[in-house]
Amino acid sequence: MSVSRTGEQGPPVDTDPRRWWGLVVIALAQLMVVLDATIVNIALPSAQRDLGMSDGNRQWVITAYTLAFGGLLLLGGRIADLVGRKRTFVIGLIGFAAASALGGAATNAGMLFGARALQGAFAAVLAPSALSLLTTTFTDPKERGKAFGIYGALAGSGAAIGFMVGGLLTEYLDWRWCLYVNVPIAIVAVLGALALLHDRPGHTGARLDVPGVLLGCGGLVAIVYGFSEAESRGWSDPMVLSLFATGIVLLAVFVWWQSRAPMPLLPLHIIRDRNRAGCFLTMALAVIGMFGLFLFMTYYLQAVLAYSPVKTGLAFLPLTGAIIIGSTQISARLLQRVPPRMLMVPGMVLAATGMVLLTQITTHSSYASEILPALLLLGLGMGLTFMPVFATATAGVAPQDSGVTSATVNTSQQVGGSIGTALLNTIATTSTATYVTAHLTDPSDRTRVMREGVVHGYTVAIWWAAGIMLLAGLIAGLMVTKKAPKHGTPTDTPVPEPVVG
Repeated sequence: MSVSRTGEQGPPVDTDPRRWWGLVVIALAQLMVVLDATIVNIALPSAQRDLGMSDGNRQWVITAYTLAFGGLLLLGGRIADLVGRKRTFVIGLIGFAAASALGGAATNAGMLFGARALQGAFAAVLAPSALSLLTTTFTDPKERGKAFGIYGALAGSGAAIGFMVGGLLTEYLDWRWCLYVNVPIAIVAVLGALALLHDRPGHTGARLDVPGVLLGCGGLVAIVYGFSEAESRGWSDPMVLSLFATGIVLLAVFVWWQSRAPMPLLPLHIIRDRNRAGCFLTMALAVIGMFGLFLFMTYYLQAVLAYSPVKTGLAFLPLTGAIIIGSTQISARLLQRVPPRMLMVPGMVLAATGMVLLTQITTHSSYASEILPALLLLGLGMGLTFMPVFATATAGVAPQDSGVTSATVNTSQQVGGSIGTALLNTIATTSTATYVTAHLTDPSDRTRVMREGVVHGYTVAIWWAAGIMLLAGLIAGLMVTKKAPKHGTPTDTPVPEPVVG
């Protein structure tokens, strides 16, 4: 039950002491969704051998998840608004656990691909309901800062945690446990949700915008799929170009339809808000750089420096710790006192500085002196940025739109990750090929030149990632003009949408 601390008008401030345990449940679910995007990366070689996947098809273990997740997020967010956030959250957890168990028990590649797509679909239901539950549970600025600090830390570090957990499970148990591990986590989260979380009922009189679902989700799927295929086919491939064209046309028609639909899937006033739009763009650009880095560092540590899967996972631990410190100990404490962009801009500059340091890596770099300082700077920067992005993007949203707003934040993160992986990987491979062609003069020296070429490709792509993060900082500085919330007062009261009778 929500009670107001004051007699003044405004959104009620939740005083239920169990809300912090509810945050643990929400955080568990969010962690599970984010780390599942990367936990199977380290396990992929083992799964490929076990199930007889070809090199061309193995990418579908990753792509099937990101495609369903990124493409269906808007639908998942609207379902949370219509059906009720708590109910949607529980359904998402149960479905995610079932899909994970199916993937762990896969007997062939097709079964694993299908299970990963199902995981992505249920993640698209789960992630928006988790964030909107957090938004409606914590409305006091001081508590909201702490809650979003924890959430931002998990959203930013979940991918790195996935590499670490994936390495441990693959090396000491079996690749299948990278999927089975979700089942006990989901069971705990379901029991916690039923006992601790509360929510208003869904809007039973409202209907789903079916044309909006087909246009919006279809456009997002086409674009995410286009970026995933660009990695292997190249940017000028006719299929890739046609996917991009289809996606752009569908999204353009989607925007046109949303301005006319009686009950739109994505009310356009959500993205017309300057601060919110700035947060969405900042998130997408920040994640482009970060996901590309995760891909390169995994291969660099294992293939170039010959780290084991466990050692590779542990190498990401300082990055995770820095994100958590930046998010919970710095951003969460300062957001009540300073405007969001005063955290987001320095955060992106710090992250870009970490990237620039990483451009100095060679085939025999020292982890302690060359890689670790860069990861710490990157982690602090992402922690400073993610928390205010989540808190600002979801502040002051009408209750009936909180699910779809949360879905839009998650969509910008997911689409940014897909773009980053494909774009930076293409830059890296092209730069490697150019370097090898220019330097391979003696066939007996091929191994050394190839290794140097691979690292050169990574450094070129990391320079691009640094530039993209600086662009994210510039956009945050120019677009996110929201002032600091007044200490001890509830968040902005949402302006209710007019009811058409």
